[in-house]
Amino acid sequence: MEPLRTTDPSRIGRYRLLRRLGAGGMGVVFLARAPGGAIAAVKTVRSSYADGTGFRDRFHREVEAARQVRSRWVVPLLDADADAETPWLATSYVPGPSLAETVDAFGPLPPASVRVLGVRLAEALEAVHAAGLVHRDVKPGNVLLAPDGPRLIDFGIARAPEDTALTSSGVIVGSPGFLSPEQARARGGEIGPPSDVFSLGCVLAFAATGVRPFGDGAAAGMLLRTVYDEPDPAAVPDALAPVLRACLRKDPADRPGLARLREALGEGGEGGEGTGAGAAGRSDWLPAPVTRLINDRSAAVLALGAIEPTHVPAAAPADGVSPQAVTLTAVAAPRPAARAALGRRRLLLLGSAAGVLAAGGGGAWWWSARPASGRAAGSGTGRPRPELVVAFHGDLTGARKDTGNTQLKGARLAVERINAGSDHPFRLELRPYDDGGDPKRAGELAGRLAKDAGVLAVLGPTTDACFLASEATYTGVAMPVVSVSVGADTRRAATDTNVFHSHAALSVTSDLLAAPCVRYLGDHADARRVFLVDDRAQGDFAWTVCDRTARALRRDGRDATVTSVAAGRIDHAALAAAVMSARADAVVFTGDADRAAGLASALGSARFTGTRMATERALAPRFLTAAGAAADGWVFAASFTDPTARPAARAFTKAYRARYGTDPGWYAAEAHDAVMFLARACAKDGSALTERGAIARRMPETTYEGITRTVRYEQGYGYNHDAMFLFRAADGAFRYLGQYQEAAVS
Repeated sequence: MEPLRTTDPSRIGRYRLLRRLGAGGMGVVFLARAPGGAIAAVKTVRSSYADGTGFRDRFHREVEAARQVRSRWVVPLLDADADAETPWLATSYVPGPSLAETVDAFGPLPPASVRVLGVRLAEALEAVHAAGLVHRDVKPGNVLLAPDGPRLIDFGIARAPEDTALTSSGVIVGSPGFLSPEQARARGGEIGPPSDVFSLGCVLAFAATGVRPFGDGAAAGMLLRTVYDEPDPAAVPDALAPVLRACLRKDPADRPGLARLREALGEGGEGGEGTGAGAAGRSDWLPAPVTRLINDRSAAVLALGAIEPTHVPAAAPADGVSPQAVTLTAVAAPRPAARAALGRRRLLLLGSAAGVLAAGGGGAWWWSARPASGRAAGSGTGRPRPELVVAFHGDLTGARKDTGNTQLKGARLAVERINAGSDHPFRLELRPYDDGGDPKRAGELAGRLAKDAGVLAVLGPTTDACFLASEATYTGVAMPVVSVSVGADTRRAATDTNVFHSHAALSVTSDLLAAPCVRYLGDHADARRVFLVDDRAQGDFAWTVCDRTARALRRDGRDATVTSVAAGRIDHAALAAAVMSARADAVVFTGDADRAAGLASALGSARFTGTRMATERALAPRFLTAAGAAADGWVFAASFTDPTARPAARAFTKAYRARYGTDPGWYAAEAHDAVMFLARACAKDGSALTERGAIARRMPETTYEGITRTVRYEQGYGYNHDAMFLFRAADGAFRYLGQYQEAAVS
């Protein structure tokens, strides 16, 4: 729930508004109280839609359809006014989450819960069909979960089977992924009760596995798979396979009736003992975490009695919304004590894990950089904004703690920028979590965050091993994950679209670092004999970079030799002698900073004058220290930039220096861009998205012009596949050369 905004009315009809439950492109849903004290959900429609051709007729149909249905498992309609200036309808309020939100937050439901869900939704649809209607939009978002059973909602496109004005041939209405084949074919005249049975099968498959039976991704692809393909086996668990496959048959005549479906799922079904009629009203049909969430939301509603009243003009009509009500609605100011406590909590949060609250007030840059009007809008109105929680998952105390803490610092500056401004419909809270660089600890941490319904997205992990240990857990709950320093291959087959939707890797996969090596060696160094060192201490990364670089060079008519060195001690002098013996004019080394420094010194002693290249794994200050003068001239391929050398990042660099007393480290600016990109994905049509799945689906559609790069998704490549950069060591420092295709290397 969110507080009312100053532009919201105080009352709609006879209902006093208490809170916002959600908002979208079509309108707003409010939590409200009826004169008798009952709590209701009031759905409104924006005037821009209400004035559209035929929209009020459709809204009338929704009201009439909802009034005709009588079932315990259908949310009852309490009141409505389709002819009001702002059309609205009120239904009983169900404090539980939707099925979509539940699966996103907690994962699939256990088989017993799915059986109860199926039996009750079948009963609800029997009531819908008995009223002479077809629901036409049975999907997880239209199923609310209550302690005693599910509730079916939203009759916005419910119609009689023979009524095809809305769904005539060529018009697809409904939600792709849960539509029947006849809906996907836009055959309005064929859409009857079996269509709802097919959609119910899709919903139950999703509830049981977290997988849509006909995939995810673009609507056109889902519709084609619905019509022509069999359901994904991963969406059909063995325990429910017979009944689900029956529901998902292409021919409507082959699908079971709802009574048969209830029998198969209930006490008379396979393995369904105790899940049929006897389960009605039981409070233990859901997993404990879901029940706790429902209890928490119920408690939040009960606490609304303490809300300070909003001011309603005396002349406001009883059955409509007075124009004056919009301007006279008052939002209660925060009590001073609560505001002070919040400030202390946030101060402690910002000071945790890295000790970042150094004097200097660097965050003031984000505030002062905004126009005066923007500052006034963001702070002077007192308008409350919902707070979205993003978890920072990284190595803050282990071997890669420098990179992890640098990212955390850059991310915090981005959060300050968002919270200080007014151009986001929410505030962000960044919570740091340390995995210590331990994959086992990272997996356990991912499990905790996945179950924490308050966490809507994750920034991180910061190392490959920890990402791989947590990837399946995050993907399983559709957790939006944005990483900036993971070089592991996060891409999957085209059919596994969930990974694309839930994970945005702003760094490139390690194998792509071969591209800047090949470009530099061919276009700038014109190397003819290249000696590549596969450092086995770096595992598959080193082999892949060497293999791809060698193949590309050979295709270009250049000679490439690959030599492997063991993960243990390297004889740098012998390796340098091998380079000289091969008469190489270029060397590419794939090891870390310490081992690269040893080779640099050995090559210097051997008087090697050719090109020397390494990757970002050697791009660390200790390379400069250990190699000394022999470091000069080495060129490095990396997936991060140097913000101190980028004009677009000057303000960020200034703020970072003021706050932390040092230049931004590697990946600090990328972490800033990751947070800003994620924030853009969390907003749609001026409202905050508060479901993981919705945010994850927005990510591939979102473009952000950042201070390090433009973050966008490209089909088949992922995010920022060309975000690779070159550095050169010179005079005891690393000089940033630029993006590898445009680098100034002279």
